[in-house]
Amino acid sequence: VQLVESGGGLVQPGGSLRLSCAASGFTFDDYAIGWFRQAPGKEREGVSFFSTSDGSTYYTDSVKGRFSISIDNAKNTAYLQMNSLKPEDPAVYYCAMGAYYPYFGTPLESEQTYDYWGQGVQVTVSS
Repeated sequence: VQLVESGGGLVQPGGSLRLSCAASGFTFDDYAIGWFRQAPGKEREGVSFFSTSDGSTYYTDSVKGRFSISIDNAKNTAYLQMNSLKPEDPAVYYCAMGAYYPYFGTPLESEQTYDYWGQGVQVTVSS
């Protein structure tokens, strides 16, 4: 499985960016897509997650109402729409994928659910 992120860059506070994650080489039907981020000197944190099994989504509290995760199955691409970006949002953003079945195994928002990771893309918020 290969995941390739794109769409990062520099944006002013209050601005928007859309990250893309193109997936290839996977064969499982039920999977989860997750977006994580890691800022310098901080631990990696989960940002947003999507389950194809039941369509459920999860957002960490700090991005609720501002970020939105979606998937285009025809393009095998996941997106993270980030609006109203704040100075605390800059980080390297990673997409991740793993086989996922609701009520079995690890939770949707757990890193242990994700076996495949992209290389990361930098998001910078600065005026």
